Amino acid sequence: MRAYVFPGQGAQYPGMARQLYEQYETARQMFHAANDLLGFDIADKMFNGNETDLKVTKITQPAVFLHSVIAYRVLNTEGIPDMVAGHSLGEFSALVANETLSFEDALLLVSKRATSMQKACEHVPSGMAVVLGLADATVVEILREINEPVVAANFNCPGQLVISGTLKGLEVAMAEIKKAGAKRVLPLNVGGAFHSPLMQPARDELARAIADTPFRTPCCPIYQNVNAAPCSDPEIIKQNLTEQLTSPVLWTKTIQQMSTDGATLFTEFGPGEVLQGLIKKIVPSMSVNGMR
Repeated sequence: MRAYVFPGQGAQYPGMARQLYEQYETARQMFHAANDLLGFDIADKMFNGNETDLKVTKITQPAVFLHSVIAYRVLNTEGIPDMVAGHSLGEFSALVANETLSFEDALLLVSKRATSMQKACEHVPSGMAVVLGLADATVVEILREINEPVVAANFNCPGQLVISGTLKGLEVAMAEIKKAGAKRVLPLNVGGAFHSPLMQPARDELARAIADTPFRTPCCPIYQNVNAAPCSDPEIIKQNLTEQLTSPVLWTKTIQQMSTDGATLFTEFGPGEVLQGLIKKIVPSMSVNGMR
């Protein structure tokens, strides 16, 4: 069974999707449509922006989404997937791939998500950090004992967990996690505490936009971040997509469940190769490839 997966924020790089734009008329049409919908030249930001430009959330999220969906549209030679999943932002790309959302509606939701998250980030100084080489349960237990806002945000693969919280919360947590024997604890260059309760204002804004957007019955199930379970019910998909902003990304469990349910090949569509690397650590025997 074919499983298609889509990356999230952090996969961006200068010059992303330029080759697709130059080679495929469909890509050019989608870029022109995106420019009109967003009200600015996203192609220029992606092709000519530097790393700093591309790390601005309101640019990053539409850019990664656009690259991923275009790659799916022009490079997919295997047809309709049997199952899909996306890491955080990548869920919107996955929902285009399984026909739940139109390209245009998904892009507008991504733009709303990005701007609302940017506002939430500016409201409270916060951030994220990656923990390497320590059991997930140990990290979670440490976080429970800290009297500052900090939580587990991304369960990416065995031995890699991302935490999210206020700057003070991260400072205390990183020190305690290092004491507990983590191989490395590194702050991430992001604008705020994604997938934590600090994103509640963004969640409220996104919920209203999702409620006003038509969701169709998908052609195949999506395995969503909040519960790692397959879903084909548009109303439940909407609810899970809303909850995602303040809930952890259960990526390890998602890939394990897709494998249990029959996935034999994972294909990542979009910039970078991050998900391919994570999948190989979660299910070492799995066949994995990428289209970018």
